[in-house]
Amino acid sequence: MDLGIAGRKAIVCASSRGLGRACAKALAEAGCEVVINGRNNEQLAATADELRRATGAKIIAVAGDVAAPDGQRALFAACPEPDILVNNNAGPPFRDFRDLDRQKMIDGVTGNMIVAIELIQKAIDPMVAKKFGRIVNITSGSVKMPIAGLDLSSGARAGLTAFLAGVARSVAASNVTINFILPGIFNTGRFRSLVESVMKKRNISFDTALGERLATVPASRVGEPDELGATCAFLCSAQAGYMTGQNILIDGGAFPGAF
Repeated sequence: MDLGIAGRKAIVCASSRGLGRACAKALAEAGCEVVINGRNNEQLAATADELRRATGAKIIAVAGDVAAPDGQRALFAACPEPDILVNNNAGPPFRDFRDLDRQKMIDGVTGNMIVAIELIQKAIDPMVAKKFGRIVNITSGSVKMPIAGLDLSSGARAGLTAFLAGVARSVAASNVTINFILPGIFNTGRFRSLVESVMKKRNISFDTALGERLATVPASRVGEPDELGATCAFLCSAQAGYMTGQNILIDGGAFPGAF
């Protein structure tokens, strides 16, 4: 399918690896000019080279932390009026809620709620003026099915979802959409670190910890990042203009509800 976004400009946050990288790749394959971002200069440069070779697209690498004002300014200096914005940021580490002090909670809400809102504030008015904009927020399946130990991540991302629900409806008539992807377990470094955390806490093997986690997934496997990237690209497509304010679960059937 031709997604109708060739030539569009995209910013994909935290995209030097993992799910962000997969989204950047899918958008580049669709013909977009993509600004990628990461904090590790070496990793970011390697990813930019790989994506250029794989897709032939224009890839602009911007190093920096999207949570910091300087990082945000650098992104928008590289792409002042993006047509597409993919919000993505690492969540707080696996931690018992009793161990969260006020500063840790503030940092978690900042990283997984406030940063996305700040970036959308910068991007949305030019999108409205152009009558085209696609905003995708990568949150977590834990928004719908919370996981003990990821309480801060779940709460901050659920807050972002509720905050943007009204915003999405306010700009829908201008062909600007805001949607959410809620990933379950995917083959990323973050997922492996969570498995390792359980392994160490319970003094069990990695394979045992992984097997227990996979037992909760009807598909009996982890997701591959490119599967999520393809979904992100569709949500950014010209054909997805009638879909907004939606939470798209990609979790192998783990969430047990019908709605």
